[in-house]
Amino acid sequence: MERLARKVAVITGGARGIGKEIALTFAREGADIVIGDVIPAGATEREIKDLGRKVIAVKTDVSVRKDVANLFDIAISNFKQVDILVNDAGIVRRASLLEMTEDNWDAVLDVNLKGPFLCTQAAGKYMAARQYGKIVNVASIGGLITTPGVPVNYAVSKAGVVQLTRVSARELGPYGINVNAIAPGLVVTDMTRYGRTEAELDEFIEDGKKSAVLGRVGFPRDIANVALFLASDESSFISGQVIPVDGGHAGLM
Repeated sequence: MERLARKVAVITGGARGIGKEIALTFAREGADIVIGDVIPAGATEREIKDLGRKVIAVKTDVSVRKDVANLFDIAISNFKQVDILVNDAGIVRRASLLEMTEDNWDAVLDVNLKGPFLCTQAAGKYMAARQYGKIVNVASIGGLITTPGVPVNYAVSKAGVVQLTRVSARELGPYGINVNAIAPGLVVTDMTRYGRTEAELDEFIEDGKKSAVLGRVGFPRDIANVALFLASDESSFISGQVIPVDGGHAGLM
């Protein structure tokens, strides 16, 4: 039996990386997909259609309220419902604390924290009316502990996502809405490569392997599998939780 049969999932940042893997995983389990991303999602759309599911991609800057409103308007007009929201869209701008510019601080906080707030608010209104919903936020172990190589703007934005998850779970729970978060460790994606030379990337990956008790870095499917559980009714009695998916790093610090 498909675990997300007859569900509609809105996934921000679903054009590539972890978001794309979540979109494909949900589609395999029966969900129709709405992707909100600033980059074209054509390749992901084709893969989802090949799985026999419906999909719409909407160009969306999650830090802009009118873009978010348009994303959900299109989702509702096409599918009549939104059952699942995955807040995955995120960016990174690397610099040390003393060298961090105000522009790079604002850019990361706007996408990584304001974006999930706007999307949660928009989705929550539709979900509350139906007394059902699953919201999954993609945070980071960098929002739970301090880790080398995670810049201050990114870490603070993800710490904010953790608390947004908890407060949202408390406020939306009476409407039958579950809100949880995943805190990935080192998962190699385009974001991991951003702003690093090949040598820096190799060093970062090796350090990540050493710090994880399982001795490896993560793959997008590792995050997608947990997202699937949290989006399904198997997790119906779980809310306000943050699950590290990091190879045993954060929990053993």
